Amino acid sequence: MRRQPSNHSNTRFSHSSHTNRMTSYGFDRIIYGFTHYRSGRSLGDPQDWVLLTNHGDSYMEEFLGKGHLYNAPMIRWALANTGACSWRWMAEPGNLSEAKKIVVGFNLGQNVTAGYTVSFLSITERTKGATALTAKAGMSQDEVEEIWAKHGDEITVINNVMHLKIQTLPYSQRHMTKRQREVLQWVGDGKTTQDIAILLELTPATIEKHLRLAREALDVETTAQAVLKAAFYNQMFVIESEAA
Repeated sequence: MRRQPSNHSNTRFSHSSHTNRMTSYGFDRIIYGFTHYRSGRSLGDPQDWVLLTNHGDSYMEEFLGKGHLYNAPMIRWALANTGACSWRWMAEPGNLSEAKKIVVGFNLGQNVTAGYTVSFLSITERTKGATALTAKAGMSQDEVEEIWAKHGDEITVINNVMHLKIQTLPYSQRHMTKRQREVLQWVGDGKTTQDIAILLELTPATIEKHLRLAREALDVETTAQAVLKAAFYNQMFVIESEAA
């Protein structure tokens, strides 16, 4: 799969073993999404989402660009539930508003017609993650149900493991320099600006500059928010490879 930032650029992200395993069950297209900034029905700033997919660019550009994501029926289900749900749920009376029917119509035109959604357990009220498993083109929902009856528990476990693994990986659409990260790490350790200046043999004004640039890079207003956001996306105390 690749990361699909909200500006629709294509940053490669290798999870071929997972996508190959899901394809072996009949699910050849996947969208995985996670946010630390859920608030009610809001998913927060799209720039802060972790979004991985192996859907084609044309599909994702329209799905995101036209706002279909916000009205996708199974995403609305995932926000309110935990576990696995058949896409047959959409056919139940009263589950589709006019806005949701538009999304369903778009998906029908893209051969996104059958599948399952797995909504992961949230450990805080601000987090939410889910994955949409789309069956191969031409497969019916009845065929998907047969697969799920045999392998559903296994598929759910595999996707939960994938979800937990992704949570350990450094990720951010907002990049800090090595020095900005270093200064922010010292703040996370409880050091004052004066303390950090002494430790790094820099002036307090320079430390303040790096903190300001870190806040700008992370698009937050306070240094405390910067520490929190960097920690959310595993950008603090990163072990860099020798090649880096």
